[in-house]
Amino acid sequence: MFKPLITLVRRVSAVLFLGVACIAQVTQIPLHHGWMLQTSAQVTDFGDAISKSSYAPKGWINATVPTTVVAAQDAAGEFKQYGDLFTAMNLRKLPGMTYKIGDIFNMREMSPDSPYAVPWWYRTQFTLTAAEVKKRVSIHFNGISACANIWLNGKQLADAKDVAGAYHIQEFDITSFVTAGKNTLAVQVFAPTLTDFAVNFVDWNPTPPDKNMGLWGDVYLTFSGPVTVRYPQVITKFPADSTDSAQLTVNADLQNLIDKAVEGTLVAEIAPGQTIKQAVKLEGNEAKTVSFTPDQFPALVVKNPKLWWPVQMGAPTLHHLTVRFLIGSVPSDEASIRYGIREITSELTDKGARLFKVNHKPVLIRGGGWAQDMLLRHPEGRLESQIEYVKGMNLNTIRLEGQLEFDKFFDLADEKGLLVMAGWCCCDTWEQWDKWQPGMQNIATASLKSQIRRLRSHPSLLVWLNGSDGPPPADVEQAYLQVEKENHWPNPTLSSAAANATTVTGPSGVKMTGPYDYETPNYWLTDTNKKWGGAWGFNTETSPGPAIPVADSLRKFIPKDKLWPINEVWNFHAGGERFMTVDRFNEGMDKTYGPAKDLDDYERKAQAMAYDGQRAMFEAYAKNKYTSTGVIQWMMDNAWPSIIWHLYDYYLQPGGGYFGTRKACEPLHIQYSYDDRSVVVVNGFQEAHKGLKASIAVFGADLKPVFAHAADIDVDSDSTKTVATIPEFPDTPSVYFVKLTLLDSAKREVSSNFYWLPAKLSVVAWDQTPDTAWSPIATFEDMTALQKLPKTKVQATVSEQSSATGHAVRVRLRNPSDKLAFLVRLSLRDEATKEEVLPALWDDNYVSLLPGESREITARYLAHTRVPAKLVLRTEGWNIDTVNTPVAGAAAHD
Repeated sequence: MFKPLITLVRRVSAVLFLGVACIAQVTQIPLHHGWMLQTSAQVTDFGDAISKSSYAPKGWINATVPTTVVAAQDAAGEFKQYGDLFTAMNLRKLPGMTYKIGDIFNMREMSPDSPYAVPWWYRTQFTLTAAEVKKRVSIHFNGISACANIWLNGKQLADAKDVAGAYHIQEFDITSFVTAGKNTLAVQVFAPTLTDFAVNFVDWNPTPPDKNMGLWGDVYLTFSGPVTVRYPQVITKFPADSTDSAQLTVNADLQNLIDKAVEGTLVAEIAPGQTIKQAVKLEGNEAKTVSFTPDQFPALVVKNPKLWWPVQMGAPTLHHLTVRFLIGSVPSDEASIRYGIREITSELTDKGARLFKVNHKPVLIRGGGWAQDMLLRHPEGRLESQIEYVKGMNLNTIRLEGQLEFDKFFDLADEKGLLVMAGWCCCDTWEQWDKWQPGMQNIATASLKSQIRRLRSHPSLLVWLNGSDGPPPADVEQAYLQVEKENHWPNPTLSSAAANATTVTGPSGVKMTGPYDYETPNYWLTDTNKKWGGAWGFNTETSPGPAIPVADSLRKFIPKDKLWPINEVWNFHAGGERFMTVDRFNEGMDKTYGPAKDLDDYERKAQAMAYDGQRAMFEAYAKNKYTSTGVIQWMMDNAWPSIIWHLYDYYLQPGGGYFGTRKACEPLHIQYSYDDRSVVVVNGFQEAHKGLKASIAVFGADLKPVFAHAADIDVDSDSTKTVATIPEFPDTPSVYFVKLTLLDSAKREVSSNFYWLPAKLSVVAWDQTPDTAWSPIATFEDMTALQKLPKTKVQATVSEQSSATGHAVRVRLRNPSDKLAFLVRLSLRDEATKEEVLPALWDDNYVSLLPGESREITARYLAHTRVPAKLVLRTEGWNIDTVNTPVAGAAAHD
């Protein structure tokens, strides 16, 4: 399940200093394999016995770490009688799943008869050489939920009052505990209680019965001399508005592991062959941060640096830093990172909105909320594919509400130029400050210190949020800010994701006004009172509503006899609390498009609604930049198969919402405005585009032209430009089609957009809005004429191509008829199984073709896509017959 870390060991002679071996290269040994698990209900022995090599475990299950207890049991086949836990309502069959459906389990006590109400034991053994035990040996736990007692070779290493907090990274010097030969480690873990800081899910999905207890993060060993080097970072400051000169500061955390003073040299290699150094003395057992500043070291003033930029703003250039501590001429320890030369700042606009800037340039934040797998598993290749999907939607930001992911996530974000909003979770201990008991604030600040030190070196980190649904009380916020200052957090912080001002830091400049349930496309630009979720300010979480997976995905987790009509199984895969059904979405479908006749009709209409809704939300925020400064779709993905809140589903299947988002967030984009009927060009690039040609064509339901306009325009960098205003449509019970096209100065198409619009827009009852969940809709727009679109056919020619970037399939679509081909969906499938080949990146989909129109569309396979020997292209749509076309040139793939 988990890919082992690759370790590189350099054989270098060791020298003795103060009786301790110094080594030239730190060695890391991952402790992934060879673990065993058992409940304490079946084990009468305690850690002193279990952690001895002579102990003989009986009836324990084998496991690979990282893993939670339930994930380990599932992998070991202990739940096979229940079937796939993510299918139907099988999760409810697990022991301990006694909490009420829809409840937020982390806010409820675990039943005392749950098998997870008692501690569980993790046990493993590892072998060290005689040379290794002469070094300083440290053991690292990157995530334990929620607390643990740890034993090594019959001795207690740490207890649960210190090993507490799921995000509190633990490191212990175990030199005096280990021996040459076999060593035995035993960890007794406890499930989170209502006073523990855990890895939580809220109303997004159910929570497994163990509340994700266990070793959910990496466990590994490191070896060093007496002084360790941890968490190096590079901080960038631009002293002027120009980025022609960058001032860098290098920090590293040093720890003397022995009780005698050590003198040495700290060396920082900031570029290949370019080093700076300084003498350092550490007293016995002293820990401190050592800095290299540009005032002291002229090499840290970099002229014309190669900068790190987010997507659409430039290249995410990465540099390498290695910091090592020398005792004499021999390294005691070293650490390396990749860093970006970039500076992120934030400010309040004249309208009070939080505006982020990267390298002095404003950036419109467009992203989604991230969810880890519900059992905190990381199948190989999944993370890489998801990051490609985020980029594929032209988004620039991922928000982590809790769910503070593995290091690989942040490495990928750095590489791909994606920004990350990180911070604590809502609706649990992290925000129940009035219930904190003595000592809990210490655990919270220790957890924060762990994460700040871990994340501070990543150029992808945009901001840290000290709260989610609300800010901490003043004393807690002050404590958090002190931790962030002491640990050199280089980026902005916010008190929370909500608008609440605090006495410590003032207004946040962001809002968390929703909505989270279905709203019509015109919602975002007609919130003129600026009270709710409309396109103004920075909305840290919002959504146009449920996201129904495509039928292929629905069939993977809903049994055949429960596929239609919508029932309790569907609802179990919705959300919690107020979001336990998709009834409001269904009402919108019934009144706008007409009631669904069957599953296929429902799914077709659901994809149209998702495409239209997501496009409208992101386009509204783009039109209003920088009156609007950011929007985070709630959510990006799901922790398990779900019918709400995602831009691609659990099976990595993109649907209408994915492609509506991709369309809206094109870096150079032409779009329609629901509030004033204007057509606007949005330029997200950092350079102007001149000599563009924009064209507008409006058709009635019969495809007769209603309005046409063409204009030559220039658009400045990072700006919007109005092309024209479309006249009002006649107030008839019909629909209108709007085709927008943007050509560059070489007459190449750079943006194309197609809308289906009602004669009369929906009316939102703003004054009746009860809370942030949604605003009532007084009258719905009428799109029922779409049900009467005449049937037609499209022609598709398809071929497979190979290049340096991998395999791809190119499709040429043509509509030879005199009818509209509406929302044509393309998919690549295994000829034998008919299963769709996923993951795949389509550069467009759910396209609509006017009579005689042709489009060329490409799908690219990702590195971890398993491509069959024979492929077919499936072409289907709103009003076309499904056709399967063999892919010319398809061949077997590894």
